[in-house]
Amino acid sequence: MKIKVTSVYVDDQDKALRFYTEVLGFTKKTDFSQGPYRWLTVASPEEPDGTELQLSLNDNPAAKAYQQAIFQQGQPAAMFFTDDVKGDYARIKALGAEFTMPPTDVTGSTIAMLKDTCGNLIQLTQLVRYSR
Repeated sequence: MKIKVTSVYVDDQDKALRFYTEVLGFTKKTDFSQGPYRWLTVASPEEPDGTELQLSLNDNPAAKAYQQAIFQQGQPAAMFFTDDVKGDYARIKALGAEFTMPPTDVTGSTIAMLKDTCGNLIQLTQLVRYSR
C-alpha cells in the first residue's frame, strides 16, 4: 500500500496552480473538469511519478471551516521536505511569498512557514543529519 494522492483545500484553483508551480516549483500533473468539478494535481519535479497534491476547491462549507480553523491555529495544511530550507526560503521569498516563520531550528529539523495565497500555511522542513 502507498499514498498516491493527498489534498489541500484552496479558495481559488487557478491562483493555487500559479503559486504551487511558479513559486514553489511543482509541476502540473493532472487537470480535467467534469461539469463544475475540477480535478487538479501537482507533483514534485524530483519525483514526477510520486505522490500528487490535489488542489481541491473549498466550496464545501465543512472544507472551508476546516481550512480556516487550522490556518487560524497556525497549523500547516501541508509539509514539504527539502535538502536546503534556507536556500528555498531565499528563492521563494524573492518570488514574493509571505513567510510567517523564517528558517528556525527545532528538534531534529529546520522549518519555515509560509502562506500559499489560497488560505493555507505550508511548512518547509529540512531534517537534521546526525553523524555517528
